Amino acid sequence: MCRSKKNAPRLRTEMLNNQNSWSDWLDSNDENISNIPRSSGVFMMHSSMKILCIEGTKNINNSIREKITQPCILENTRLRYMITDNFEKISSELIQDYKNRHEGNLPLCMQE
Repeated sequence: MCRSKKNAPRLRTEMLNNQNSWSDWLDSNDENISNIPRSSGVFMMHSSMKILCIEGTKNINNSIREKITQPCILENTRLRYMITDNFEKISSELIQDYKNRHEGNLPLCMQE
């Protein structure tokens, strides 16, 4: 089922109301990654202002550590995360929103 754009404003409102709030964009270095919680949530990575991946996970810290070892992500420079138990729904909505704004394409490191 394709999610509509009407969900995006609700998601943004939830984030603005701190129900689900994003971290600042962080450099993807060992120090910053070690401070990321081992909680469920969503994260994004970008390089040169282009989103490389959007992912929901039960453990943000472990997933980021795994992701940065992948060849596509090695040039990643920044990341941000959101702690939420609703990570599957939120990541799905964020990916659909990205696709809607990028002619149906996934972020670079999510393409098959």
